[in-house]
Amino acid sequence: MIDYSRYMSATVMLAILGWPLVSVMLFAMLPPRRALFISYLAGWMFLPEVSFPVPGLPDYGKTMAATIGAAVGAFLFDFKAVSSFRPTWADLPMAVWCVCPFASSYTNGLGVYDGVSAVFQTVVTWGLPYVLGRVYLRNLEAFRELAVMLFIGGLIYAPLCIFEMRMSPVLNRYVYGFGFGRGGGEYASELGVWGSRPRVFMGSGLALGTFMTAACIMGVWLWYTGALRRLYGYAVGPLCGGLVLVAFGCKNLGACALLVFGLAGLFSIRLIKRSWIIYALILAAPAYMGFRATGKWSADSMVKVASAIHPKRGQSLQGRLDNDSMLAEKALQRPAFGWGGWGRSRIYDENGKDICVTDGLWIITLGVTGLVGLTSLTTILTLPAALLLRRYPARQWLDPRVAPVAAAAVLVVLYMIDNLFNSMFNPVYVMAAAGLISVATARAAPAARVVMHPRTADFHTDPLDRALAAQSVLTTGVNRR
Repeated sequence: MIDYSRYMSATVMLAILGWPLVSVMLFAMLPPRRALFISYLAGWMFLPEVSFPVPGLPDYGKTMAATIGAAVGAFLFDFKAVSSFRPTWADLPMAVWCVCPFASSYTNGLGVYDGVSAVFQTVVTWGLPYVLGRVYLRNLEAFRELAVMLFIGGLIYAPLCIFEMRMSPVLNRYVYGFGFGRGGGEYASELGVWGSRPRVFMGSGLALGTFMTAACIMGVWLWYTGALRRLYGYAVGPLCGGLVLVAFGCKNLGACALLVFGLAGLFSIRLIKRSWIIYALILAAPAYMGFRATGKWSADSMVKVASAIHPKRGQSLQGRLDNDSMLAEKALQRPAFGWGGWGRSRIYDENGKDICVTDGLWIITLGVTGLVGLTSLTTILTLPAALLLRRYPARQWLDPRVAPVAAAAVLVVLYMIDNLFNSMFNPVYVMAAAGLISVATARAAPAARVVMHPRTADFHTDPLDRALAAQSVLTTGVNRR
């Protein structure tokens, strides 16, 4: 997150400092689970992309505001649920990820205070959303509620995206009084002539693109599996079609690729009725990092594909790959726990000038916390999907009750893939990963029964399951037919 503290207007201060209070009020007025989802999603969608330093604490920004408010609200109004959390063996990667910064600081001689401060920052940024996800995303119905809210969030953002496609990214300037560098018009001649690349309140077109991709995958899969046919009286199918068009109109090549891969992986289940494509998505990020870190793959084929779409996209990708190669070579000089913080993992010329650009979270993690940190981070975002496949085989992912958690598993895996090229933290994915652990390791989680229709060779839920699924319908206008 970029430090825009010098642009702090009264509107910015009111929004960013007042959001924890809003979150607490949500917990006071709504069911705790719904309050948690609204706090994170609404905060991520509408709070300004700003941060400012706090002595001895992580930088205060939208993630911190939403996390503090949600944690305080949960402790005040739902302490029984929070205190019921019991860690399992599957939570070990998150524990390692949270303490790994201390080992990195200590082994690099940066001192105990630096290590403790780094651990505290990781616990607040990653650990608290993870625990909240483990507490509140414990069953299939909870994932359905999150999926519907994420889809609604995308629908709310769609007209804002269309407005900025026509007018350039100006909403943040109108509301908060500052913009984000170039107006976005530089993309008017790329990936389609019409329109600029929108950003709305997310600071970058990349972050917006991944958010719209997540909303599209959730909506399309819920609609296709029958988990959500109507939303506030409107047919979901046309809404999904329009949302997908807006997502492609955002002109984010990486996000569009993730959208295609994610939907292809889910729809492949209908065709082959096997899990191997989902496992391929799970293994994609670890395989890429292994080959790229060791220099055994130059990724020239990826550059050629990007260049075929637009020359500048190929140049951008080539630049990232070149920087990753240099940074990986230095990172592996201290393979176990990395170089620690303060820019020690970066590359400088003889005049002390930083000559590299760090885009991907994976290469940043490898440089700062080494292989231990990178392994724990990768496991956090890939293990849940693998465990879910063991609990609910791929053919059950077509069941309306299982569909939301299945889509969430794919989204978390796609987020790990996105981290190969970008570094945009989103606590919603952390919560989803934690919830997948809860569902996959629950002792008494009911497995959805799926039967094959004898004539159409189609999947249909058992009548009893259909009746049970009807009980999970959300109120406030969301219904199925």
